[in-house]
Amino acid sequence: MEFTVNELEKEPIEFDLELAAGAVDFGGEAEQDGPLKTSGRAEVIHEHRGPKEIVADIRLRGRFAGEFEVPCARCVEAVKLPLEGEFDLIFRPVGVDGGTSERAISAQETEIGYYQEDSLLLEDVLREQVLLSLPARTLCKPDCKGLCPRCGKNRNLEACSCEEGPADPRWEALSGLRGKVKSEG
Repeated sequence: MEFTVNELEKEPIEFDLELAAGAVDFGGEAEQDGPLKTSGRAEVIHEHRGPKEIVADIRLRGRFAGEFEVPCARCVEAVKLPLEGEFDLIFRPVGVDGGTSERAISAQETEIGYYQEDSLLLEDVLREQVLLSLPARTLCKPDCKGLCPRCGKNRNLEACSCEEGPADPRWEALSGLRGKVKSEG
């Protein structure tokens, strides 16, 4: 769904949508599993920057909810993850804040996004909000054994016969260090 400044100048737009899986590309970070529900309101806010300069900001407020699959951080198997969140965002035209001089920005200004060509795509906003709401690390189970670093087998599904020692010969010099430290302590 595209919001244009011209449409929003006439009146705010309320939205209540269900986006099918695949409507938004989340890259390799997450895969949508079922519909992504979103609702909210888009409107133009006029920012006065002096007697003759008025900037048309787009304010987008809403919420989203959906089921996603993300890869386990250890074994890379898909983990189902329900996500939901709310957002209240301001978008300015690209280049309106550009200038040749450096200046300090306020904490509020760090929360501002930018739109191009007088329009903003809801799908782009949802992609960003979903990715920001993902946990930093997801495990399929707390005791996930992960992948074998040598053969790549998923240790949760099958045992492998690889030896446990360091695979890289550069680590061999440290192999006896544990016993040495215990005997000196």
